[in-house]
Amino acid sequence: MVKPYVMGIDVGGTNTVFGVVDARGKIIEAGKMKSPSETAESYCATLSVELNKLIEHVGGKEKFNGIGIGAPNGNYYQGTIEDAPNISWGKGRVVPLANMLSAATGISTVLTNDANAAAIGEMTYGVAKGMKNFIMITLGTGVGSGIVVNGTLVYGHDGFAGELGHVIVKKDGRVCGCGRKGCLEAYASATGVARTAKEFIENGGTKSLLAQLDVNNVTSKDVYDAAMKGDKVAIAIFKETGNILGEAFANFIAFSSPEAIVLFGGLSKAGKFIMGPIQEAMDEYSLGIFKGKTKLLMSDLPESDAAVLGASALAWEIK
Repeated sequence: MVKPYVMGIDVGGTNTVFGVVDARGKIIEAGKMKSPSETAESYCATLSVELNKLIEHVGGKEKFNGIGIGAPNGNYYQGTIEDAPNISWGKGRVVPLANMLSAATGISTVLTNDANAAAIGEMTYGVAKGMKNFIMITLGTGVGSGIVVNGTLVYGHDGFAGELGHVIVKKDGRVCGCGRKGCLEAYASATGVARTAKEFIENGGTKSLLAQLDVNNVTSKDVYDAAMKGDKVAIAIFKETGNILGEAFANFIAFSSPEAIVLFGGLSKAGKFIMGPIQEAMDEYSLGIFKGKTKLLMSDLPESDAAVLGASALAWEIK
């Protein structure tokens, strides 16, 4: 018999967000903690303490059908996080987080890639509701993706399909957190925008508002704030980022012909500054037979809810 609650967890490079979700898809209790930790074991110990507080608050583990986790480099088949470069305790390791949390809480646990979890959440509760073919792009500390084809997430034979953030967009380009050069993530993530800002300032952007800041600590939010004030350098930074994303999206469209590409995450909130350039580049670089057929949408779910709800949806399927 299905129990009244599940837990959804979104593991990010900076923060971990979690929530108790009821059968109607409502997050009735929520919590948040910092993701960085000395070891995976210490991270899991801290997280399990926070989860157990929520679990007891709503009636104990007997009320839960399961726990679902969305995490960078999450392997759905194995329940593991594998060599996640943006997590302090994940790089170079295989972390059996699903088994670790199941043991710590006494509740069956399933895990998937964070962008896949966001895609499930968007398909169930957000702008992709009713769509059977779309691509979810998460623009945060890294660039993640969830690909839905004919209503089913694409996992591939090993559980890792859909790492679109690690397609090469510039040969011999920037070093990415994964160790390769020129990945989309190195240019189109929040950290990638910060790197672009540093380059712009050092190459003549001295009149920019951004030049008044510590060039080594400029953030994507700083770029957005400057753009909102009409700063031409900040606007140019978003235009370059949007051009790179739009060209990449045109290539993604060619292999799965999605009804929509849905953007989620902090960087997507740059709004017109990034959406306009993305759309222009998509239109320019898309193959003729695909032009005008794929919508570019922003998630309408509150920050982090898509991943939490998507991860929780997996937990309802636990028997």
